Amino acid sequence: MTAPSAPRRPITVRVFTQRLSATPRGARLARRLAVGQLADWGVPYGTDTSDTVAALVAELAANAVTHGRVPGRDFELRLSLAPGCVRIEVTDTRTGPRPPGPGDVRLPQTLAETGRGLVLVEALADRWEVLDRVPGKTVRAEVDLPGSCANR
Repeated sequence: MTAPSAPRRPITVRVFTQRLSATPRGARLARRLAVGQLADWGVPYGTDTSDTVAALVAELAANAVTHGRVPGRDFELRLSLAPGCVRIEVTDTRTGPRPPGPGDVRLPQTLAETGRGLVLVEALADRWEVLDRVPGKTVRAEVDLPGSCANR
């Protein structure tokens, strides 16, 4: 005789995807869209989670526009809300040297004007990685939601 199984809750994953122009305006819009989408999903504006996701999207979108821009090609923002975390993916179409991944990011010189984007990603994201794509690359970062199993 087998024990009755516990009822399973459905797992809902919400996804938002938007292609944006690889310009500073597109990067600003990515951040605003991300915060608005989180609010629609029940993650209020101004919370730690919303602010962290906004900062990560801003850095990753700025990197895609600055270092991953290919004239005439867009970059893509993809947000996923799954039980326990928000996943951010920013994809550009530039091939070439891959950015450093987790654990390989170095602090810039004290007076350097650039080089802090991935330092912030490493500090703010609970997990992140760089994925190859043809053409280009995707930087994926995850932020755990408060009270989720991932935080215990």
